[in-house]
Amino acid sequence: MRYAVFTLMALFPWVTQAFAQAEWRCVATRDGIRVYAKTVPDSRIKAMKAECTLDAGSEQVISLLLDVKAAERWVCHTKSCRLVKRISDTELFYHTEVSLPWPLDNRDFVTHLKVVRHENDHLITIEAPAVPGILPPRNGIVRISSSINRWQIRPLPNGKVWVEYMLQVDPGGHIPAHIVNMFASRAPIETFQNMRKILAERKRAAY
Repeated sequence: MRYAVFTLMALFPWVTQAFAQAEWRCVATRDGIRVYAKTVPDSRIKAMKAECTLDAGSEQVISLLLDVKAAERWVCHTKSCRLVKRISDTELFYHTEVSLPWPLDNRDFVTHLKVVRHENDHLITIEAPAVPGILPPRNGIVRISSSINRWQIRPLPNGKVWVEYMLQVDPGGHIPAHIVNMFASRAPIETFQNMRKILAERKRAAY
């Protein structure tokens, strides 16, 4: 269940000015991956942030994030992920269903993903809010229709990249807030570990 809960957090976070208010507190560290949490005003769910260094270039990370189907392999408990509409090489809409253990209902959402390159900086931001009205809700699945997911990627001098992921969401339905907050601090580590494996596979295949 712990990884399923993180999938909800990881795939439909809500990044607001609250990130600049309270202090971040480190809640988990493993394999160079650090996970932070802090309270958010008027929300029962804590904001989460995860960061690490990846042995890949910026374009390789962006390519993975734009590869909708690949999310089924590295994002915890993603049951299915499919493209809804491609706007350009750096903008698209996709639908995801998250598989949760019984007796919890699965969640789903539509994401509007867009790559933002900052002209005067090497920083790259990937904005991916969950958006309503693109697809009708389905019976037996809780629809998440409002949230934001934000990745930030910065190249390092050694050919690697620093990646930061900020998120906060109320997954809705009958998942107690303390369960979400407790397990969401652990699953980002497995997700980033999976991400490293996929990037390493692609790097080897390129040679």
